[in-house]
Amino acid sequence: MIEIIRVSGESIRPYLTEVARLRIEVFREFPYLYDGSEDYERDYLDVYTKSERSVVVLAIKDGQVVGASTGLPLEDADEAFQKPFRDSGMDVSRIFYFGESVLKVSERGQGIGHRFFDEREIHAQEHGFTVTTFCAVQRDPDHPMKPDDYRENDPFWRKRGYEKTSDLTAELSWEQIDQPGTETHNQLIFWLKRDS
Repeated sequence: MIEIIRVSGESIRPYLTEVARLRIEVFREFPYLYDGSEDYERDYLDVYTKSERSVVVLAIKDGQVVGASTGLPLEDADEAFQKPFRDSGMDVSRIFYFGESVLKVSERGQGIGHRFFDEREIHAQEHGFTVTTFCAVQRDPDHPMKPDDYRENDPFWRKRGYEKTSDLTAELSWEQIDQPGTETHNQLIFWLKRDS
């Protein structure tokens, strides 16, 4: 039995280490190929503890975090995520940013991904946000590390009502398992959903 709970602000702190480890585990997979460290991850996630309107949706099984999904007001997020919206003249104070969803392989295919979106969207609405967004890394369709059975999330996101933008992109660098010892530049494209 998997329990889904929502925590915000300082209530996130007790779960930081488990969420950091889960991010490292899941983001090693294609398409992110991320070679992360626990210290960096805890520092990165600490921004969520400092935002009173943040949310982390946790999937807990047998007392262990097996999944996590994050979000916070875009104006509380890293400048790299705000910049594309500011450059386009959009009001970042009206937008809620979804950070990431990570879930252990063994727990996938049970509808938890939908619950993650449901809970974050409810949280955003409760705080008066009418626009939600997230971004995803862009990879060459013929990337050599793409698994044969890889399935894109695009159809799932579209079913959730999100539209892929053509002009909102973030530029980020991180160490990758296929290019050790150096940070690789990556482009992430935003998806948007506006409540009617």
